[in-house]
Amino acid sequence: MSIRKAQGFALIDLIFVCGIIGLLSSIALPRMMLAQQAAGASAAIGSMRTLASAELTFALTCGSGFYAPNLMTLGTPPPGSSEPYITPALSQGNTVVRSGYVFQLEGLPYPGAPASCNGLAPGETSQGFRAGADPTVATNLRFFGVNANGAIYEHNASLYADMPEVGVPPTGRTLR
Repeated sequence: MSIRKAQGFALIDLIFVCGIIGLLSSIALPRMMLAQQAAGASAAIGSMRTLASAELTFALTCGSGFYAPNLMTLGTPPPGSSEPYITPALSQGNTVVRSGYVFQLEGLPYPGAPASCNGLAPGETSQGFRAGADPTVATNLRFFGVNANGAIYEHNASLYADMPEVGVPPTGRTLR
């Protein structure tokens, strides 16, 4: 009589391995989602700093002390330069979705404002601005805003609607 040698895995072995992989995945997945939200929030904070800096640079160099009214204006380079104030990724439109956040920037036109060097007509630039970053995922409760003060604010609900162009918003806290 010859003894047969078992080769390969039994079905129970495969089910056991799949169960272990499923258990480990169910433990790791929530942490991975939190890490993804934290990375998106960090990118949003960086973009808000970029917008505040770009608005200040625009006001000092091209706007004669007035701010750009929207993202697309900041994406237009001044004469004699090929570099806009913000990257093309942030100036694709006046509302941009990036890194899990929706970015918006607005400045109310001031009738007495002069023309800007990058093509805005007189009265189109603004005395202040407000920008917001709202998450695209409902479970992410980190909303950001910035205005002409230059401070970035955080809240667990949208700051953009109530954000003044200058001054402290009625809700939220200052990030340090």
